Amino acid sequence: MSDTSPNVLLGAYVSIEQLLGLRFRPNPKDPLGSKVATGAQAGLRLSKQKGRGVDFAEVRQYQPGDDIRSIDWRVTARKKVPHTKVFREERERPALLFVDQSQHMFFGSQQRLKSVAAAELAARIAWQITAGGDRIGGMVLDNLGHHMFRPFRTVRATGRLLQQVAQSNQQLARPTSDTANAEAARRRLNDALTAMNQLRQRRNRVFVISDLAGPLDVWQSSLHRLARHHHVHVVQISDPLDSELPPTGVYNIAHGDQTVSFYSGDTALRTRYASDYERRDAQIVELCRHPALTHRKLSTADTDWDAIPWT
Repeated sequence: MSDTSPNVLLGAYVSIEQLLGLRFRPNPKDPLGSKVATGAQAGLRLSKQKGRGVDFAEVRQYQPGDDIRSIDWRVTARKKVPHTKVFREERERPALLFVDQSQHMFFGSQQRLKSVAAAELAARIAWQITAGGDRIGGMVLDNLGHHMFRPFRTVRATGRLLQQVAQSNQQLARPTSDTANAEAARRRLNDALTAMNQLRQRRNRVFVISDLAGPLDVWQSSLHRLARHHHVHVVQISDPLDSELPPTGVYNIAHGDQTVSFYSGDTALRTRYASDYERRDAQIVELCRHPALTHRKLSTADTDWDAIPWT
């Protein structure tokens, strides 16, 4: 895949080299505004309480009011003056990515496919959070199932997550026998979202990156369960052909191992197609109406990262 734009990845596939390279690519515009709080906003800070925290910070001379359980007896014996350990209170909120690389994401009428747009956004968020010192983990959904990655605060761990994103992306060229099976796809989606909902150690930031294809009842129930424990950012990947059929003509559409032809000039068909999209789109907006849910769109037509209307 060639990258001819200075701002976004283009084409049908992404490589691990491209996703790793986004770590060093200038990203002057925060893809989700203030929602991706890192570092000083959501990172580690010294606890104001002089008790036990999460991570050891330093040893200093004992002060009245310090927790005697935190006295460092070795340092105290060596310096002949009471010293206490100060701990670092962990205030970070680990981030989890849900990256959809299912077969329905292998679609696009512009300069890149939905799957590529999703992979790039996931990488940009992952590197931004890693640079801020927070932990990043998540799940990649593909035609074979889902792949879970526990949150870690290392460049290597971020690389492993993105390695799976790239691998799942490239596997889209080899659809499985049940790729076009709607029931199998529903089961994979439900299993993946159920697994995400089992991560309830603490309140995380969850970024769901998908075109939200599939049964909306599964999406609604799963996203609302996630929102009970986490703050969920839903980024819907779209393409202009989702909402409007192409200009009048005969087109071949491939779905799995099946190919069908259709004529796009039928007025009734065009009207029904647009109406179906508007109805589903309104349903998606409605299901995302939740205090702990945010919903935004990213189109395959957005090829200038700085011009993407995130706000």
